[in-house]
Amino acid sequence: MQHAARTPPFGISAALGLLAGATAMLWVPVLPPWPLLATAMLAGGWGWRRGGALRWLWAAVLGAGLAGLHAAHSLSVQLPPDAGRQDVTVSGRVIELPVHEPRRSVMTFRVDDDPAQPEALRGRRLRIAWYGEGYGDAAGSPHVRVRAGEHWTLDLRVRPPRGLRNPGGFDGERNAMVKRLAATGYVRNPSEAVRLAPATGLHAWRESMSDAIAKAVPSPSSRFVQALALGDTRGLSDADWQRLRANGLTHLVAISGFHVGLVAGLAALLAALAWRCLPGLARWCPRPVAAAGAGLAGALVYAAVAGFALPTVRTVLMIAVVAALKWQRRPVRMAEALALAAIVLVLFDPLALLTAGLWLSFAGVAWLLWCLPERERRPVRELLSAQGVASLGLLPLTVALFGEASLAGPLANLVAVPWWSLVVVPMALLGTLLEVVHAGAGEWAWRVAAGLFDASWPLFGWLADTGLALWWLPEPRWFALPLALIGAFWLLLPRGLPGRPLAIVLWLPLLLPARQLPHAGGFELTMLDVGHGLAVVVRTANHALLYDAGPAVPEGFDAGERVVVPALRALGVRRLDRLVVSHADNDHAGGVAAVLEAFDAPIVAPGGSGLLGGEGATACETGRPWTWDGVTFEFLHPPPHFPYLGNEASCVLSVRGPHGHALLTGDIGEVVERTLVKLHPGQVAADVVTVAHHGSAGSSDPVFVAATRARHALVASGHGNRFGHPKPEVSARWRDAGADLHDTADGGAITVRFDPGGIQVRTRRDAQPRLWDAQARSGTRRGLDTGGSGLSYGPE
Repeated sequence: MQHAARTPPFGISAALGLLAGATAMLWVPVLPPWPLLATAMLAGGWGWRRGGALRWLWAAVLGAGLAGLHAAHSLSVQLPPDAGRQDVTVSGRVIELPVHEPRRSVMTFRVDDDPAQPEALRGRRLRIAWYGEGYGDAAGSPHVRVRAGEHWTLDLRVRPPRGLRNPGGFDGERNAMVKRLAATGYVRNPSEAVRLAPATGLHAWRESMSDAIAKAVPSPSSRFVQALALGDTRGLSDADWQRLRANGLTHLVAISGFHVGLVAGLAALLAALAWRCLPGLARWCPRPVAAAGAGLAGALVYAAVAGFALPTVRTVLMIAVVAALKWQRRPVRMAEALALAAIVLVLFDPLALLTAGLWLSFAGVAWLLWCLPERERRPVRELLSAQGVASLGLLPLTVALFGEASLAGPLANLVAVPWWSLVVVPMALLGTLLEVVHAGAGEWAWRVAAGLFDASWPLFGWLADTGLALWWLPEPRWFALPLALIGAFWLLLPRGLPGRPLAIVLWLPLLLPARQLPHAGGFELTMLDVGHGLAVVVRTANHALLYDAGPAVPEGFDAGERVVVPALRALGVRRLDRLVVSHADNDHAGGVAAVLEAFDAPIVAPGGSGLLGGEGATACETGRPWTWDGVTFEFLHPPPHFPYLGNEASCVLSVRGPHGHALLTGDIGEVVERTLVKLHPGQVAADVVTVAHHGSAGSSDPVFVAATRARHALVASGHGNRFGHPKPEVSARWRDAGADLHDTADGGAITVRFDPGGIQVRTRRDAQPRLWDAQARSGTRRGLDTGGSGLSYGPE
């Protein structure tokens, strides 16, 4: 009994065990068979209930089994990874708020659960795009928008969820598993779409209220009032998000868990005041119980206004735990309440452990509980202490999860937390409440909220433009985060403890990770996974070169912004010494503008400045070699005065060092390949060659392939691209010549190291295997997917 008392069933040790077991299972590369997972869950539940000193261990076993079963089920509802594209007609409802862009709408669509629907998609969630002018129009009308809550019959082309895999990049396949998406795709025939029923439900109300705010508030700040009042962030631009990230304020925009807690606290306070004013109510219900119930009710209502977004649901569950303890008349210690809330959240949805918000929420509360015990009330001092603890304690997680840290964050939050959360948000909510009571009654409150927000926004713009903005950090090793958390714990120990400054040493692997730069004479080549396009990073000991920047779609996926820039930062590239644009085709040059916005690099392109319509670009021409850190770079094509002929004018770059030779070929065709063999026979021979034109039938001439004598051939292609690249005969040609073929469509980003130990090739998927990896689960080397842009979709 003493052991059971020391290990309560829902205490801190049980919560830590459950979290550890579930987290460990979600990061294994391959799931165990489901019968084993079910056995682990049942055995863990039995051991947890039985109690004893090892209760935490049984909780870990339960967490592992439960998380594995949730992951297995989420992956099982997806279309098989090798299923390919499928044309289907489905009926269903638009759930959540659709994102409207000039050329498309992107929405979450739940297929009806009835026998008339395709069996594989029945009752499932899809992420689809609707292309066309006017936000995706029905029957060709530019005035009809798809709205949340509408019921439609649509002709879709769907595919299994598939994402790009790159250093520092967004993991679309993990996101699909967490959100239980069965497929992604787009509307094939918008003119034949049929609206079966008008918008109804919670999300329809949210969209209509958002429209009312946009109409009532003439200033551009209406987009922030929509976000703070309803959790509708669709109006925020990339520039807005950039400013928010630079100031560490993204957690305050839209309805966050913190805001839900404030509403719950206000509702509880009002209920307590009512019970004090009317003492007779205590005969019906004690005041603490009534306050807890009112707080929970307020949290539920506010979470509904936000569409039950995941951060708000987490907060509601935590408030429900505290309310339940109050109703049971049990004393509540915040640490125990936090542990119980963690247990409830993991049991409710263990896949939430793969989201950054959950860890930041719990870590923030845990740090504050540990470092800020109850004390004499000094509001200003407590606010400063809380901000300092949160900034220091959450910095390791922020860096590990996002690869960035905002140096302006502590100062910006000191202003934004009280101003936005205690002034702007209540006014925005007041407007929403008044609008519910009577149409038009809330307009004045929304305008006041916008004015109050405008008073602070210029300050954050100034902070974002100073040196206090984002600090980008390379990807750390796996042990960096645990060491930094220990260092944070050490730094936050009570004053007077000896050795606290030494804790800084434990932060070094996270804040100053090894950039794994090549030694002098060596170089590293990384072909990024940009879908159907090309982007190659070449690093020497002290220099970095980017060869092409991937594709970009107007008002859509931009590989430069989404893939290349994050990858450069994750690789630790602080300065681009040269940006080579092989030629002007969109799949090679589309992302250039986004890269130049982040890195001020000199441009080299065929024809110089005229190619891209910019200034300052120099022409890539033969006969102009240069050397960086013992590595020689030289263009083999085009020769001087060569006319711009699109693919045939591509810059062909030779990179040669003492430990190997690489040849970057752009999109040249057979004629240029044979010419290179004649003019530069010795320089064409290379250990590593990028297969020209993504492996099209018009490139990889047999004479050229034989002349390269390549050991490794790298292909940049989109998974299941509509061109069928690389062509089977081209792949066979390179393999028959003795080259190992590596394709970004299969392995994600491909990294090749040229150093004294030899040439080493590894792919992102092989280096970091994940249980949600579509390629590993497909069992095939080539699929029929449309991977031009990860989880962004486009018509054929």
